[in-house]
Amino acid sequence: MGAVFYAPGVVGEFFAGVGLLGRGIGMYARSPRLVLLGIIPALISGLLFVAAFVTLIYFVSDLAELATWFADDWSEGPRDLVRFLAAIGILGLGGLIGVLTFTAVTLLIGDPFYEKISETVEERYGGVPGEVEVPWWLSLRRSLWDSVRLIALSVAIGIPLFFLGLLPFVGQTVIPVIGALVAGWFLALELVGVPFFRRGLRLPDRRRVLAGNRPLALGFGVSVFCCFLIPLGAVLIMPAAVAGGTLLARKVLGLSIDAPAVAAHGRATIDS
Repeated sequence: MGAVFYAPGVVGEFFAGVGLLGRGIGMYARSPRLVLLGIIPALISGLLFVAAFVTLIYFVSDLAELATWFADDWSEGPRDLVRFLAAIGILGLGGLIGVLTFTAVTLLIGDPFYEKISETVEERYGGVPGEVEVPWWLSLRRSLWDSVRLIALSVAIGIPLFFLGLLPFVGQTVIPVIGALVAGWFLALELVGVPFFRRGLRLPDRRRVLAGNRPLALGFGVSVFCCFLIPLGAVLIMPAAVAGGTLLARKVLGLSIDAPAVAAHGRATIDS
């Protein structure tokens, strides 16, 4: 793949981040091996989360009543309206947390698979200078701990967004956009985890480096989030998101993502 044009400015960087997911999808689509490696853990995780969300839908009316206890003595019309908005907010919060935890859980379930996908992308673009060898069990433990920290932070941010989502008009327009940006940021942090671990870098390093390239990271993360909202999107896109996350990591760490390293037999490594 030839060089990619990055338009100047915040908007250009944002869409360059979107383009990284597009490149990940392109790599994924051209390699049946990547499809096989990535779909299985995403499918297992997807079935678990569909069951959890169906359960949430079943109990959402009861949860909305608990969340709006202050409206018990209101007249029927206002009470039903505020509980309807509460139900929407609960489902929205559940969806936000579900997307973030889906990514974390799927990466944990499929750690060897996604490690291989990321490694293959790295090899295509010249490998990893100064790669740090980490035992798989230590890598898994670190990944689990960092994922728990990210999920806890996302829940802490998601709860205020839930209550803001109860506000008329603003809660149904502005807050979903903010929610998408928040989810996109956390997804970007999750999806660069594997290539950052490979370099001996942890969650604080991810936050620091991505914060210096925030529009690029948000463009990538928000596009992943939007794809995850499509039915079966999370299952189908997850391997491509891992590939795109590896490209994002290389980009923000100052490594090339424009000139694939071609093997001696004349084919790019990812297609071999």
